[in-house]
Formats: sequence, C-alpha cells, structure tokens
Amino acid sequence: MASHRKPRQRPLAGGTVRTAATLALAGAATATAFDGTSQAEPRLTPTQVKAKVDRLYVEAEEATERYNGAKEKTGRAQRTLNALRDEAARRTARLNTARNALGSLAASQYRSGSLGPAVQLALSDDPEEYLERAAFLERAGDRGAVAIASVQRQLDEVRALRAKADEVLDGLRADQTRLARDKAVVEGKLGEARRLLARLTAEERARIEAADGHGTDGGGSGSGGDRASRGGGGAERTAPPSGRVQAPNPRAAEAVAFAYGALGKPYVWGATGPGSFDCSGLTQAAWRSAGVSLPRTTYTQINAGQRVSRSQLAPGDLVFFYSGISHVGLYIGGGRMIHAPHPGAPVRIAPIDQMPFAGAARPS
Repeated sequence: MASHRKPRQRPLAGGTVRTAATLALAGAATATAFDGTSQAEPRLTPTQVKAKVDRLYVEAEEATERYNGAKEKTGRAQRTLNALRDEAARRTARLNTARNALGSLAASQYRSGSLGPAVQLALSDDPEEYLERAAFLERAGDRGAVAIASVQRQLDEVRALRAKADEVLDGLRADQTRLARDKAVVEGKLGEARRLLARLTAEERARIEAADGHGTDGGGSGSGGDRASRGGGGAERTAPPSGRVQAPNPRAAEAVAFAYGALGKPYVWGATGPGSFDCSGLTQAAWRSAGVSLPRTTYTQINAGQRVSRSQLAPGDLVFFYSGISHVGLYIGGGRMIHAPHPGAPVRIAPIDQMPFAGAARPS
C-alpha cells in the first residue's frame, strides 16, 4: 500500500515563496499594462480627425440619399394604398346597394309567388357560394340573374382591390424597414463624426472648418475674394454680387436666385426647406421655385434633364460629386456652386473643385 502513495511534497522555502509571488504580481501588472495599451484609443491629430470626419460625412450623405429615396418610395406607396382602400370602400358600398336591391327583388317575387331558381339561390345561407355559381345563374331565364351577375362582378372587383392593397401594404412595410435602417446608418455616422470633433480644441475645430473639404469659398476660385458664410461666422450673401442673376434662361435664373436666398440656412439631413436643407433637397427646392420638378435624390437628379460636361457648365446646372453620386450643388458660374455641405456647415458658396467631380445635368 505504501508504494502507491503520492510522494510527499516539500513546502516551498520562504524565499522561494516571495520570489514566486513577486513574479506573479509582475506578470499580472505587465498583462494589465498591455491590456490598457490595447484598449486605449490613440490620440488622433487634427489632420487625422479631419480625414475621418470627411469620410464619415461622405458615408452619411450616401446613406442620406438612400434614405431620401426610400422615403419618397414609401410616400408613393402610402398614397397608392390610401387610394386603393378608398376605391375598395366605394365599390363595397355599391356592392351592398346591389345586394340590397337583389334582396328587394327576391322579396317581391316571393310575395307574388314567382320566386325563380336564381333568386332562391340568392337567398341561400352562403351568398359567397351562390355568387361563385354565376354560370348557372346566367343560364337561368330569371330576371334576377342579371342582377346577381352584376353583384358577382362587383364582388370580384372588390376582392381584386383588396388583394392589390395587401400587396402594396407588404411593399410599404419593406420600404419602411429600409427607411429605418438607412436612418440608423446616417445617425450613427453623424454621431461618430460629432464624437471625433468633440475631442479637439475649439481652435483645432476652427482650423478644420476653415479647411472644410465640403467647402467654404476661400476666394481662390471664380471671382476673387468673393466669400459666403463660414459655418455661421462672417457675412452671408443673400443676393448675387451684381444684384441680378446671370443665367442662360429665366428658369435657371430663378433657381440660382433661390439658392442665393438660402445661403446661411442650416443643413439638416432629409430636409427640403424652407428653413433647412440637405444637398439634394436644396437643388430640388431651387428648381421647384422655377416651376421645374426634380426627383428627390442625387442619383436620380443626375438623370433629370440634359447631361453637360464640366467645360459647358452654366448657372443653374446641377453639379454632382463622388463616385456614388452622393452630393450635389447648384452651379452659379465662375467655378463655384451653392450647396448644403453637411451638419454644422450651412448652405454656402464653394468652389466645385473641392470635391471629386462626377458629372453635371441641366434641368429643363
């Protein structure tokens, strides 16, 4: 039995215990230090913050345009659904009137003792069943057959309208899901941009604003020294320098005049005026003031009207930016545009070369 016993373990000497404890504590401290290093977010320079914020604004704008498109689609679907429901209600009322008339006919024939087979079917406990046997009713020589056939037709029409309304409702719910998803993406991107900017000092934020890639007009493009609002500071122009708009036609002049009148108004994503705008909301509102209806999103506005090259630009033209066609401004001449840049940057004048040019369109 003794041969199967575990060997007796010798206790650690005092010095050995202290050494082991010291090493264990040192290891734990080292691990904690490494963990802290891996979790701590590095301090970004203002240049790095600006690059990240610019990217977030572009991504938010792409999601904003998807949101705008989904919102427009849900609006159309809701209007269609309302119209279908209204029409179904009207037809149901007419159907009920026809059924009541059929009942009156049956009562009259019953009193006169001339209740025909068709009307007898109409009085059955299951009116849906007898209406589905319209072929038999049409063969009957009873004058009630015509009325019953009319009720059958009306019932079919109401059923078709209700089925169409259900189909539109399913599509509307899917669009509303997309709408909520795109809204969450926009708010997430803008929230992240705000958090990044909040880490900077007021002076650093001011420098970023002055070098905003979405644009303040620094006077180096077009007519020299001509400036718009700089994010809420400085003078705001509400009219063109000459006092009247130079444009190729009266409608374009009206659109440009509207854009000048919007200078200084805040950017709010999803907004179409009159107090605030996003980029495509501004261009849509400007041309709407001239009596021209533009679609809601950047990627549909670029196909509204005649496409023009950069060298052919004229005041009133729509100018688009980025490969995803996610930003738009209204060209005012001299290499400049009026646009709604992003949250925190109101409607302003900017050179069109501050962003990657993607194309232009001339509404008509």
